[in-house]
Amino acid sequence: MPPACRVRMTVKNMINLSRKQLPPIKIRQADSERLAQLAEAAAETAPATAEFLAEEIERATVVPDTAPLAGVVGMESEVIFRDDATGVQKQVTLVYRKSADIEAGRISVLTPIGAALIGLSAGQAISFATPSGELKSLTVLEVHQPN
Repeated sequence: MPPACRVRMTVKNMINLSRKQLPPIKIRQADSERLAQLAEAAAETAPATAEFLAEEIERATVVPDTAPLAGVVGMESEVIFRDDATGVQKQVTLVYRKSADIEAGRISVLTPIGAALIGLSAGQAISFATPSGELKSLTVLEVHQPN
């Protein structure tokens, strides 16, 4: 199958996940605006992930920047999550693309896992498709806000 077809199918799989399966998420106003711009800018280079991030932003409850979001994954949050298929736990910090460093545990919000994590609270799980079409599921175990 040509790569362009796989990307379109993956985007459709990400978007067509039943809304009932997706947990409610919260995002601060400033993050919502900046992430929407990033998703739009990434549409050419990473269309599946950009579309997934845009869908997450669209369905999120947007809260004022001053609202406390203890326990909610936001930008620069440190997150411990579990890969539900393998049981492996990972600790990462969610960052913008320019600050990403996989070896340092800093993952971009413009990755499938980063886009899936944004706005989740501890205890919530989400399923999503990777650009290769693989279905993944993760559960947020802990969220620590930046100092």
